[in-house]
Amino acid sequence: MTSQTLLLGQTLRFNADPFATGSDAALHDSRGGILIEGGKIVAVGDGAALRAAHPQAQVTDHGAALLMAGFVDAHVHYPQTAIIASWGKRLIDWLNLYTFPEEMRFADPAYAAEIAGRYLDLTLAHGTTTVCSYATIHPASVDAFFQAAQTRGQRVVAGKTCMDRNAPDGLRDTAQSAYDDSRALLRKWHGVDRLSYAITPRFSPTSSPAQLDALGALWTEHPDCLMQTHLSEQTDEIAWVRDLYPQARDYLDTYETHGLLGPNGLYGHAIHLEPREKDRLREVDAAVVHCPTSNTFIGSGLFDMAGMIAAGQRVGLATDTGGGSSFSMLRTMAAAYEIGQLRGTPLHAAQLLWLATAGSARALRMQDRIGNLAAGMEADIVVLDLASTPAIAQRSARADDLWEAVFPTIMMGDDRAVRATYVAGQKMDRRMDQR
Repeated sequence: MTSQTLLLGQTLRFNADPFATGSDAALHDSRGGILIEGGKIVAVGDGAALRAAHPQAQVTDHGAALLMAGFVDAHVHYPQTAIIASWGKRLIDWLNLYTFPEEMRFADPAYAAEIAGRYLDLTLAHGTTTVCSYATIHPASVDAFFQAAQTRGQRVVAGKTCMDRNAPDGLRDTAQSAYDDSRALLRKWHGVDRLSYAITPRFSPTSSPAQLDALGALWTEHPDCLMQTHLSEQTDEIAWVRDLYPQARDYLDTYETHGLLGPNGLYGHAIHLEPREKDRLREVDAAVVHCPTSNTFIGSGLFDMAGMIAAGQRVGLATDTGGGSSFSMLRTMAAAYEIGQLRGTPLHAAQLLWLATAGSARALRMQDRIGNLAAGMEADIVVLDLASTPAIAQRSARADDLWEAVFPTIMMGDDRAVRATYVAGQKMDRRMDQR
C-alpha cells in the first residue's frame, strides 16, 4: 500500500468562481488537513478528523500557516530569467536590446539547462508549481526546460518560440523548420509525465503569414495542444501589426486567418482589444492572460479585468518573466490589485488568489488536475506564513477575518512568506537558498 501523508494547517480551497459568487466561493478551515497518497489529494477536511481516520499517515503540522493550491503562472519566458529587471524600455526596444541577445545564448544546451533549472528553483521558492513558458527558437531550449521540470516532478507547459522575420540572424527559423521542429518536440514531450506542449508563435510581427499558416496546420493536427502567443500588448505594437498585415481586420485576425484562434488558445496581455476581438475570443472560449507587473514595468497599459470578467472571458494571471519584474505570484496579485484600483475596480483577496490558482489552471484547461484542493487533484500545494515579516505580522495581527489576514501577504509578501512548496505531494528543496 502506498504511504499516506497528512498536512495540517489552515486550508483554503474554492467551490466556485469568486468573481461570480463572491468570497463565499472560498472554503476556509482554520484547523484543516490535506491527505495525500501517490502524488494526489485523497481528502481535504477537518484536520483532527483526518488524523483520527488515518492514523498510519505521516503527519506534517504547519501550525497556523495557510495551505492552498500551488500557484499557476500562465505566461512566462524562462529564457529571460537572467535579464529580469533590465532598465526602462518599451516592448520593441526591450526585445531588441535585452531579449534577443539573451535568447541567442540558448543555442548552447548547457546554458539552456542552467537557466531552466535556475528558473524553476526560483519559482518553486515563490510557491509556483505550474508554469506555461515560451522557450527560444532552439529545440534544445525546450528539451532543457522539460528535463528540468521532469526532474522536479512538475506539471508544466512549454513550446519552441517560432520567428522567421523581424529578428536577428541566429534567432530566425523558417515556416517549414518551425513546423518540423515543433512537431518533433510535440511528439517527444507532449503527455509525458506531467509535461504538455504548446505551439508557440512569438507574435505576428515576428512570423510571416506562411509561418502562421504552418503553425495553424500543426494545431489543426493536434487540437488537444495549447497554442500560446501575444496579443495587443502595446499601441505601437498594434500599429506595427497593422502595417505588416494590411488586409487583417484587427490584430486577432492575423491569428484567426491562419488557424490560430481556438478554445485552447492562450493570448498574453490583450490590453488594447477592439470590440470584434473581444467578441471572437469569448465566442471561441479562448483564454487571455493578465500580466500586470509586465504591463506596468514596460508601460503597456491597464488591463480591463472587470470588463473581461463581466463579458464572460476566460482569464489567467501571470508574471511574464522577464518583462514582468518579479518571479512571485504574490507580487503579481498585488500588481493586479493596483491596476484594478487605477481602473476603479479593485479585486478582492479571494478573486486574486483564485486567479493565481484555479483561474490560471482554467486558462490552461487543467482545472481538473491543478489549481485547487480537492480529492483527486494533483497534490501541488503552497504553504504560506501569514506573518512572514514584522510589517506583515503587525498588520495581520489586527485581522478580523481570513481575508484581512491574507491580504497583507498578497500586497507585501515575497519568498519569505512561502514556508514550503509541495509538488505531487513531495516537499521541494529551496535549492537557490542553499547556493
